[in-house]
Amino acid sequence: MSRIAYVNGRYLPHAEAGVHIEDRGYQFADGVYEVCGVRDGKLMDETLHLERLQRSLRELRIGMPVPLPALRHILRETIRQNRISNGMVYFQVTRGVAPRDHPFPKDARPSLVVTAKRLNEGRIAAAVASGVEVITVPDRRWARRDIKSIALLPNILAKQAAREAGAYEAWLVDADGFVTEGSSTNAWIVDREGRLVTRPAGPDILNGITRRVLLEAARREGIEVVERPFTPEEAKSAREAFISASSAIIIPVIRIDGQPVGNAVPGSTTLRLREAYSRVGELS
Repeated sequence: MSRIAYVNGRYLPHAEAGVHIEDRGYQFADGVYEVCGVRDGKLMDETLHLERLQRSLRELRIGMPVPLPALRHILRETIRQNRISNGMVYFQVTRGVAPRDHPFPKDARPSLVVTAKRLNEGRIAAAVASGVEVITVPDRRWARRDIKSIALLPNILAKQAAREAGAYEAWLVDADGFVTEGSSTNAWIVDREGRLVTRPAGPDILNGITRRVLLEAARREGIEVVERPFTPEEAKSAREAFISASSAIIIPVIRIDGQPVGNAVPGSTTLRLREAYSRVGELS
């Protein structure tokens, strides 16, 4: 079955879907997005994703393209029309179409695009079972990483550097020498004392929805959580490390810049948290 996309009020064959060439998302990356996991045909952590979408839109002074109940319906209908059981739904809002000029246009109507696709579950399962390698690169992104903006060029360059190095992900390192996050993931370590360490939420990182659920899962499991920056050197000497994202939940990290983490196998705390996520995350 061919894929179906939603674009500004219409469900279209994916190959025929498009937006105007003067959409500000295309011209200026003037927009935001969300990626929500789908499990057993149901949206994962939908409320949290929609809350973050609305926050990102407020920060950029972009209006909601449709009322919230309508958006919820569109997401489910896109999943249904694409017959997605396990996968993800992507939804993007831009400031809309207007003649190209830097200031906000007065009369533009926000644009909404929604797509859905299956995930490569075999690839994710293999990565979880074996663990992956990450490399570290300088963080060259803008100063408002807490907004889930579609302006992702530095992230793309970091991810490409990881691929060319034979790694799964790139961890971004700030000017002070601390890891911020991955190019499309949040970064975590389990220190020598067994504490779960991750950078605190703020403008330096995107406060991932999976990150938020995992923090709660850790607390319920009785795992001590410390939200503070850590260096690549500390991560390399940690007991465990992992990355998190809505598309894969948790993937163990067993090497950083070629150096093994712990015993270079997925750690027990990492796998325990992956299992615990399913007991905390919301399905709707």
